[in-house]
Order: sequence, then structure tokens, then C-alpha cells
Amino acid sequence: MSLTAAARVRPVGQDHYSISEVASYTGLSAHTLRWYERIGLLNGVHRSHTGQRLYTDGDLDWLDLIGKLRLTGMPVADMVRYAELVRAGDQTMPERTQLFREHREVVRQQIEDLRTTLAVLDFKIEFYEGASSQCTP
Repeated sequence: MSLTAAARVRPVGQDHYSISEVASYTGLSAHTLRWYERIGLLNGVHRSHTGQRLYTDGDLDWLDLIGKLRLTGMPVADMVRYAELVRAGDQTMPERTQLFREHREVVRQQIEDLRTTLAVLDFKIEFYEGASSQCTP
């Protein structure tokens, strides 16, 4: 989810957002927001008297968390499981903790893989910069 700073500005003093406002804020499409609701990743979205979805600040906070989890590569099934555990209540905190502990190890490995890859890129850049400085035009 790559968002510009402008897309991340919440309207001040507002706690009801249309699906288009939420799509603009999150960078997600309306289709994705409806899908999140359908699979149980986003729960309890209120409706207006005409049936239009009305998102709250709490929904936006939840979507911020989901966005961060997506960035880490957490599978949707694990995110849905987490949402189910949250809805089930405080007695599921040990399970939630374990889910995040396991995923944290995946993220740590990703970070290490990226560090290794960055070192290779740095080496190649240095090599090519050195080689190009030895070339005659």
C-alpha cells in the first residue's frame, strides 16, 4: 500500500466517512473495502438510512493496522484469524500474542534478507562505479 501524504489526511472533526473517502484515505479500492467486510477482516461497518456504508475513526485505525500487516506480508487468512480473535474478546490475548510473535520472526527474516540484498547492491554499485571511472570515453 503506497500512499502519498495527501491521501493520508483525515478530515478533522468527522467520525463518519463514505467508502470513497476511506478509499482515498487508505489507497484501497472500494471493491477491496467491500471484500474486507465480506471476509470478516473489517467488521461492523455501520450503514446510513439509505444503506450506504459509514466508516468511523475506529475503522480507519483498524485499516491502518491491516495496511501495516499487509506491508509485512502477513497472509490474509492470518489477518482474518486475528480479527476473529479480537472479536472473541480479551480471553484470546494469548493467541493474538502468539500470532504476532510468529509473524514477527517472519518479518525479522525478511529484514535480514533485505540487508543481505542491500549489501549485494552496494557491492555492485561500487564495482560498476569503479569500472566506469576506468573506462575512457
